[in-house]
Amino acid sequence: MTNKHPKIAVVIPSYKVRNHILGVVTGLGPAICKIYVVDDACPENSGEFVESSCNDERLTVIRLRKNQGVGGAVMAGYRAAIADGMDIIVKVDGDGQMDPALIPDFVAPILAGEADYVKGNRFFYLDQVRAMPRVRLFGNSVLSFMTKLSSGYWDILDPTNGYTAIHSAVARHLPFDKISRRYFFETDMLFRLNTLRAVVVDVPMEARYGDEVSNLRIHKVIGEFLYKHFRNFFKRIFYNYYLRDMSLASIELPIGLALFAFGVGFGGYQWLLSITRGLSSSAGTVMLSALPVIIGLQFILAFLGHDISSVPKRPFHRLKRRLNASKNEMELKYGK
Repeated sequence: MTNKHPKIAVVIPSYKVRNHILGVVTGLGPAICKIYVVDDACPENSGEFVESSCNDERLTVIRLRKNQGVGGAVMAGYRAAIADGMDIIVKVDGDGQMDPALIPDFVAPILAGEADYVKGNRFFYLDQVRAMPRVRLFGNSVLSFMTKLSSGYWDILDPTNGYTAIHSAVARHLPFDKISRRYFFETDMLFRLNTLRAVVVDVPMEARYGDEVSNLRIHKVIGEFLYKHFRNFFKRIFYNYYLRDMSLASIELPIGLALFAFGVGFGGYQWLLSITRGLSSSAGTVMLSALPVIIGLQFILAFLGHDISSVPKRPFHRLKRRLNASKNEMELKYGK
């Protein structure tokens, strides 16, 4: 960061959290310059409640006429923070699960120029993981693996964690109108950040559960999650390995998939023939089906190894700052 005192803003989506949100707002320390409470058409009028109960000069209540989900609320907060010239934008839920005292830990990697986007990780402390409900633990483990595939960030866990911080230079390059608005928001953010080659870092945090009630219903969103994960995976592969760049991995993946599919298809067909005819397949037939599977699997694993090693390492906001500085220098030297 070029300025000694970075402007830090906090965005708090507000929907059915009237009993907790005032405590979240009052718990924010003096290092926070602006607080944006986004009333996402809350039936409890939580925005009006906070505005009438809190006289903090940093507070701005943003009212959305139509419920847009957590993603829509956060995007509205991002837009307001960017317009007000904030440097770092922290997103905290209004249900009291996220300790405001951890904000310096989330901001520090960005201030140090080590990250563009920081998110919480409730899986770091193993003794604290036991406090997490088993259903959530299992669901988050499955989602973590799927998110690694679809986002390309193989070194992070707990993808649905909503405690985040982002540099405004990165946030302003996000396609706000394309990011998922509801429960897939945090995961889709990671995919969008990867398309920018932004650096994402996990920050350990404890899992805290109180009397809050989750609006998420797994059976209603599992189909949507699977579809969007596959969609993002194929988009990411196309963007990173065929549109923007070409490498050995770009060749390994299609060859591996083709060989693997041929081996499985040919082997399955021959297996059905042997059952219906009552005859054993020859050694050559077995080899012709097994060898493509083995070689194809090796190509796929080689691709995954390359993909895992390709996690973004150079912070996007530092690169943009250098490019802008070079541009300004050229303009001063040679004129516009």
